Amino acid sequence: MDRSRIRNFCIIAHIDHGKSTLADRFLEITDTVPRQKMAEQYLDRMELERERGITIKAQAVRMQYRAGDGVEYRLNLIDTPGHVDFSYEVSRSLAACEGAILLVDASQGVEAQTVGNAYLAVESGLEIIPVVNKIDLPASDAEGTAMEIADLLGIDPAEVLMVSAKTGEGTEKLLDAVVERVPAPSGEAWMPLRALVFDSTYDSYRGVVAFVRVVEGTVSRGMKIGFMATGVSASVDEVGFFSPDMISCPGLEAGEVGYIITGIKDVTRIRVGDTVTGREAPAAEPLPGYRDPKPMVFAGIYPVDSDAFTDLNDALEKLKLNDAALSFVRENSKALGFGFRCGFLGLLHMEIVQERLEREYGLDLVVTSPNVVYEVEDREGRITHVRNPSDMPDMGTIKEIREPYVRATILVPPDYMGGILELVKERRGIYQDMAYLSGRRVELRCRLPLAEMVIDFYDQLKSRSRGYASLDYEHMGFLPGNLVRLDILINGEPVDAFSVIVERSRAHDYGKRITQRLRELIPRQLFDVPVQAVVGGRVVARETIKARRKDVLAKCYGGDVTRKKKLLQKQKEGKKRMKMVGKVEIPQEAFISALRSGGEDKGK
Repeated sequence: MDRSRIRNFCIIAHIDHGKSTLADRFLEITDTVPRQKMAEQYLDRMELERERGITIKAQAVRMQYRAGDGVEYRLNLIDTPGHVDFSYEVSRSLAACEGAILLVDASQGVEAQTVGNAYLAVESGLEIIPVVNKIDLPASDAEGTAMEIADLLGIDPAEVLMVSAKTGEGTEKLLDAVVERVPAPSGEAWMPLRALVFDSTYDSYRGVVAFVRVVEGTVSRGMKIGFMATGVSASVDEVGFFSPDMISCPGLEAGEVGYIITGIKDVTRIRVGDTVTGREAPAAEPLPGYRDPKPMVFAGIYPVDSDAFTDLNDALEKLKLNDAALSFVRENSKALGFGFRCGFLGLLHMEIVQERLEREYGLDLVVTSPNVVYEVEDREGRITHVRNPSDMPDMGTIKEIREPYVRATILVPPDYMGGILELVKERRGIYQDMAYLSGRRVELRCRLPLAEMVIDFYDQLKSRSRGYASLDYEHMGFLPGNLVRLDILINGEPVDAFSVIVERSRAHDYGKRITQRLRELIPRQLFDVPVQAVVGGRVVARETIKARRKDVLAKCYGGDVTRKKKLLQKQKEGKKRMKMVGKVEIPQEAFISALRSGGEDKGK
């Protein structure tokens, strides 16, 4: 098709503002999916997405649309996630497009992630089409929302389109606006091939499937290609597009979006952000790729059965193909054996990865408490980054510990400001400023330690604002803090899986909670077992798991009291000897329960 009739665009919005529903209407209008096959949130193909009602993976689809001028256009749509944890998916999708529909719920108004996504689109140089959705709802305030969008983008409110993705009202007009406003892709078919790999997945029969946006040149079946970053060469077994299922075609030209299959089975040889070029006529330089995502939250993932370590390794490598924001390195824990220290963009991202590993790959996993990366400077001025609390150097050698902070933007109705300010203060936040966007919305800006956000900050934010507050944040660097490593000793032996880094003033409370929890969870032994929370050699909390005792006096039915005392003393000495050589076996269930409850309590 002529390049002037191709339009590449994506839909960006805050979570639950109707992106997937709008994509459904587009599929219906363009007859891309037969009506008998159509289902709600059709592009959310993953079982997890349907269960939770959220988009996790960006999905591409090609549509044919006859516009009002009678000309047929080819529209390549990418439906993106809305949650802040999946913003990397959004940034990658923007790089494959020339335009973006900025969708805002008429009953909710502009929210924090709306602002974040709008700035991302502006930085990427995209043409933005502002749209107010859900105008059919009784509680909608379409005019007020249009004013908020106009203020955000600095445009005339009349330029904001009104639609109802549920009823279909205004959606055809929106498609016409996409055709009119979004520029056609640049790049010529005769130029050397340059295609950007914006996503990928793994097929057990055909190997790695690379999703590409062809920027220049042409890619066709049988062509010899090379990946410029990894230096891998291969020939194209199949090339095609998404409609929304994978449909094979002879080739893709400049400006088109589709997939290529090369038969490469080694998942480490194809990377998201790489440039595909022809081997016979290679391009001079690669396309600008993506910035590597910075993991915000770290947790250890271990197989319950140590024999499943290799399966977990394979599963993580295949999942990384489909989720480029995931990072992992091998680690060994004395308590849990071999596993991986994984980096995530947030707590929801961590939950989704864990569920996908368990469901899609059939693994049984133990996940340690989430923590963040710390910057530690020793007395000689050397700086190390600590991702696992058990790797923290000895406190005597440390000059300063710095923790990561985020610049948080919270949008909340004025009625709930008091509770939100209190929450920010509780979490050691530093208030910066606030601005009234309209009579019904206040923008609060503050700095927060990331460690205080990763547990339940988002849940608390929603509960204290009855669901109306929204949150967006970006990493701003490391700031010094009064932090210490808290270790848990069971019978005098440190258990690395329970080590955490906490603020000094909270060490006692956290230590008390975790020791009490372990006292309940660890089975009683034949000797007393002390459970201690220790900071730098000083015990800040202690609980004792009392010994199981055999009734040695059962056979004494009378006689002198000294006989009873002798038997009790003999038992006492036996238990003392047993304590010196005895080892405490902690069952797997106790580990899982303690790690989960410890993480939940930490944020309270």
